[in-house]
Amino acid sequence: MGDTHTAALVARDGSVDWLCLPRFDSPAIFAALLDNRGGRWSLAPTEQSVAVNRRYVEGSLVLETTFSTGSGKVAVTDCMPLERTLDVDDPTPIRSDNAFLRHVSCAEGTMEMHMEFSPRFGYGQEEPRLRFRGGELWAEGEALAVVLRGSVDLELQGGTAASTFTLEAGDALDFVLQIADAQGDPLRPEDVEGTIQVTAEFWHDWIERCRYRGRWQKEVTASLLVLKGLTYSPTGGIVAAPTTSLPEDLGGERNWDYRFCWLRDATFTLDVLLEQGFTGEAIEWRDWLLSSIRGNGEELQPLFGVGGETDTEEIELTWLSGYENSRPVRAGNAASKQFQLDVYGEILDAMHSARRAGLGTSPADWALEKRLVGQVLERWQDPDAGIWEVRGSQHNFVHSKVMAWVALDRAVQAVDHFGLDGDRDLWNRTRSEIERDIWDKGVNEERGTFRRSYEDPGLDAALLMLPMVGFVDAANEVMTNTIEAIESDLLHEGFVLRYLSDDGIPGDEGTFLLCTCWLVDNLAMIGRRDDALGYFERVLGVANDVGLLAEEYDSRAKRLVGNFPQGFSHIAVITAAMAFETQGRTSILHRHETDA
Repeated sequence: MGDTHTAALVARDGSVDWLCLPRFDSPAIFAALLDNRGGRWSLAPTEQSVAVNRRYVEGSLVLETTFSTGSGKVAVTDCMPLERTLDVDDPTPIRSDNAFLRHVSCAEGTMEMHMEFSPRFGYGQEEPRLRFRGGELWAEGEALAVVLRGSVDLELQGGTAASTFTLEAGDALDFVLQIADAQGDPLRPEDVEGTIQVTAEFWHDWIERCRYRGRWQKEVTASLLVLKGLTYSPTGGIVAAPTTSLPEDLGGERNWDYRFCWLRDATFTLDVLLEQGFTGEAIEWRDWLLSSIRGNGEELQPLFGVGGETDTEEIELTWLSGYENSRPVRAGNAASKQFQLDVYGEILDAMHSARRAGLGTSPADWALEKRLVGQVLERWQDPDAGIWEVRGSQHNFVHSKVMAWVALDRAVQAVDHFGLDGDRDLWNRTRSEIERDIWDKGVNEERGTFRRSYEDPGLDAALLMLPMVGFVDAANEVMTNTIEAIESDLLHEGFVLRYLSDDGIPGDEGTFLLCTCWLVDNLAMIGRRDDALGYFERVLGVANDVGLLAEEYDSRAKRLVGNFPQGFSHIAVITAAMAFETQGRTSILHRHETDA
């Protein structure tokens, strides 16, 4: 669940196992997700035999967990509240109370409940001091203090506060966890029910603006809520996921911090928001994008902090054992220092989409775009780390070259169709030169497919992007061969792997839900609707009990892997749903065209 400042993960057993305050990228105060010593806030029945049912309150990110035992039924409602005076039509004023609310109500019989509150600051490195002040429990560390307010007696046991209490039908209790120096009036237990209702109404009102009314409305609206929940409201930046170091390879070291904003996500994010009627959010995302890169120097950094920060230094949290002993646990992401050529194309493509939708381009913004075009002119022939941010040797990835072509193509269209100024002849010549280079060096002549890179004749799921950005028609023979070869080589139990080549990192990884949805998009474009539907239903079928998707799916272990929930997976679900229903004619898959 999210509050457009940060997010929390609540396990099925009623334990808050991940919470960062006050921002997505703040050090966690509950990190049991990564180590049992990392701190948690558990609230569950004392009985061992418990049936659990979870749901989001309709059209919201308010989570309701119902525990049923032989003696009774209790519901725990968890909510990260939004400020109570909001304008749903304007995303800018959304402000968090920097709080987490828990409402416990007994619907039937009698239930004994047990609560343990064990905050551990700094990703579990610091055990804060717990003490009572004015009837409130304060947890105080070196750089942070939080307050727990409730109406049960708590017993302090070192760094843990615990309570066991009994509820009968009709009884309810409320708890508030809040940063001690939160602005405005502190939230009290008596505010909880009303605040939860207001928050749920806000989410419901927001999602009602969604234009989609098709076959997968439930999945599309759930995915849009995830996207909104991953948005850092003060800036409009959208994080890739609210977690760090959830492994792509269980027990391995493919563990990354995704609590940052990737420029690569720009085009799909912008197009999805615009197509579904969320223009305000789209403008905020575009403006965050431009403001972040404006001061980024000559070489474009591929990811930023939620406030536009360029410092995302990667460190290892050595005191944490990791999710299911998957080490190392990382905070920060060193990919920010890589050269990733494709990012330039994504930015120019996003700005093209904004213009198609009628969003104006200011002189300062166009000057910035031209600066990026200039960098592409200088560097399009250089090898790079690519869309998958490989930490091995750099290659001349075909996808990266195509995105360099996209950058020049959108710049030419800006002159031809939107009346902007620029060296159109130079851009057009370079666009043609890049295109010839790709066809000369980026095709595996033996198989009649596109190559992963000029150096590697293998396949890469990123090649499925080529028709989606307008470089080649999906029905082109080489592209059709590529689609079929990806099905033959990269498909594993109905899901798509990124590639089979060595990437410099030990271990394996799961299949990518994003790439599987890209296959759905391509199959929809070439009329293979039955196959597209089968793959899409597989993706939807691995969502967790409340409809959330991670980055990957481990077909052997039959479980989601990677950071969770993953924004790009949910964006891909929205795009695939529209692609299937329009036979690939959705504007998101034809964004190279000038008409929205």
